[in-house]
Amino acid sequence: MKMIGLIGGMSWESSAEYYRILNEGVRNRLGPTASARCLLWSFDFSEIERLQHEGDWAALTARMIDAARRLEAAGAEVLLICTNTMHRMAADVQAAVTIPLLHIVDPTAARVTAAGVRKVGLLGTAFTMEQDFYKGRLRDAHGLDVIVPNARDRAEVHRIIYDELVAGKVRSESRELYRQVIARLVADGAEGVILGCTEIMLLVQPGDSTVPLFDTTALHGQAAIELALES
Repeated sequence: MKMIGLIGGMSWESSAEYYRILNEGVRNRLGPTASARCLLWSFDFSEIERLQHEGDWAALTARMIDAARRLEAAGAEVLLICTNTMHRMAADVQAAVTIPLLHIVDPTAARVTAAGVRKVGLLGTAFTMEQDFYKGRLRDAHGLDVIVPNARDRAEVHRIIYDELVAGKVRSESRELYRQVIARLVADGAEGVILGCTEIMLLVQPGDSTVPLFDTTALHGQAAIELALES
């Protein structure tokens, strides 16, 4: 089993889900006493969040590269960035290490395509929904037609992530708002919806949508297990 290096703490709420997904998946594959071989570099998210909203992506890239190099030096053989937003600097991180970085978009897009979905809605932080690093990879590398919520809905989706979900707050009124946003994406033609923030799965479940939901946290973790266990 390869050692999985996790760049986490963005937020720790979703990093805890990664740890659960990896260990449950390995146990299911290898037996009741088996668990994942993994290393975690966990950031103080308050620092990361501040730099994100200041737009200091150069400083964030430097921190991500430092974390990746530390994990590689500690013995990691596969690397995961445990957040969608910070895949903005995935190419720079990959270029800085010799071990493979499993990009969160790729297993997600593979599942979307396997489900026969061609036009997909995307929920996430404002950075993920509005910048091209994520939508562009879905479009250019995987041929998907990606749509995002309107400006007001994007602002509310973003607010709930940063004000509530990263703090472990799961509110019924926020779930209802997300249901309404998803319904509007479906009305705009979305055949499925990507939960493109690793905390959204804490709030939204399959029953909240009339079309398939694609949980990037679960799909990323499952793909990491396959990569870690391959011969």
